[in-house]
Amino acid sequence: MDILEDIIAYKRKEIIQQKQAFSMELLEELVEEEERPTLSMSQSLRQSPFGIIAEFKRKSPSKGWIKENGSPEDIPVQYATNGASALSILTDEYFFGGNLKFIKMARPLVQCPILRKDFIIDSYQLYQAKAVGADAILLIAAALTTDECKYLAAKAHELSLEVLLEIHNEKELEYINKDIDMIGINNRNLGTFHTEVENSFRLAEILPKDKPLISESGISQPETIRQLRQAGFKGFLIGEAFMKTPVPGETLQNFIRALQ
Repeated sequence: MDILEDIIAYKRKEIIQQKQAFSMELLEELVEEEERPTLSMSQSLRQSPFGIIAEFKRKSPSKGWIKENGSPEDIPVQYATNGASALSILTDEYFFGGNLKFIKMARPLVQCPILRKDFIIDSYQLYQAKAVGADAILLIAAALTTDECKYLAAKAHELSLEVLLEIHNEKELEYINKDIDMIGINNRNLGTFHTEVENSFRLAEILPKDKPLISESGISQPETIRQLRQAGFKGFLIGEAFMKTPVPGETLQNFIRALQ
């Protein structure tokens, strides 16, 4: 069994438990009370000269703990004040040391869009994302059928959430539909967790040009971003390169300075 299959199997059990603890009806009521207007992540990336999506990621299945005591009330604020175009916050607890509460804690402290980064396979998770204050959600093609992807993307739009679709190869182009707002190329193989930025360059030429393209994982050098921008990318999701340093926000600031 590869890592992604392991994660999805665990996620299915986790969602059953969450629904038992907090019903869909209660979650829908919470969402109805949510009056905050959604911030557009796709628009933020289009308008930004740098397009950095800074990720709050405390742990990885392949690397273990990166920053076990990283604070969701500190690091996302560092990112926002040092030039991030958007934030990605991991909410998977078992494999990535994340939590839904992290978005809720960061939301009132920052003014930029927040992506809920998780393995979304059920509409219940979309309502969760909306309830805690996320602006966008991630759908991973490798974790879904095309019909599931279409349904979840449409449901996300009903909740005024933007959709980032993550693909890894040419076959997954068929997952792109009208409700996809951004297309991400994951340079990390979700089966083996091996990372290769060349994957973004390889797929850039065949991707639609009407949606912001995002390169995810394995980016640690400003020069890589310059090359990816020339290839048509607007967004660059960076987590470990920032999180493994003593002050992630300072590292982001220096990274952006190097791009100027």
